Formats: sequence, structure tokens, C-alpha cells
Amino acid sequence: MDLERLRERLRVKEQELVDEVVRFENEARESRASEVEDPIDQVTSSESKATSFLESTLAANTLKLVREALRRIDDGTYGKCADCGRTIEPARLEAVSWTPYCRADQERHDRSDT
Repeated sequence: MDLERLRERLRVKEQELVDEVVRFENEARESRASEVEDPIDQVTSSESKATSFLESTLAANTLKLVREALRRIDDGTYGKCADCGRTIEPARLEAVSWTPYCRADQERHDRSDT
């Protein structure tokens, strides 16, 4: 596994996510109500603001995972499942380089979230 290549990919992803969070938060702030709005305009504006905040939250959550993955590279635990300690499949790390879980434990987490 090429840790330096994965580290660089994570750093690029980190910057993309920082930019996304800022953009979504700005969009949410800028979608304030205009002085003359009918009820449909108000609903549309509220939905747009809610969507921007949701997208910002999702990007911020992924950003947290990316930063945690970078820390795991630094401390030598990258590629080990945070739950069971087994090695995370290289193909999984290539696809989702910030994942803290092996496939089996990720599926377990996904089932418990629903």
C-alpha cells in the first residue's frame, strides 16, 4: 500500500471539503428572504437554506473522517479497522481512503444507523 499517495489523495480531498463547507455555508447565509416574497418564495428560500446546511453538515462529517485518516497515517494505524483491528481491504481504501472500518464492520454500522 502506497501511504504517501494515499496521504496526498486525502490532503486533496481535505481541501476540497473545506472549500465545499465554506461554499455551502455562504449559500445558506445568502439565501435570506427578500423584502417582497410570497409564501411560495418563502418556502423555496427555506428549502434552499436547509439543503445548503445539510450539504455543509455532510461535507463537514466527511472532512472529519479525512482528517482522522490523516492522523492514522501519522500514528501508524491507517488501514486497520477501528472496531476489530483487522486489515482493511486495499480495494476499499482505494475507493474510500478515509474509511475507519473494514467492510463487515461498516455494514454493521450501516445497519445500526437505520
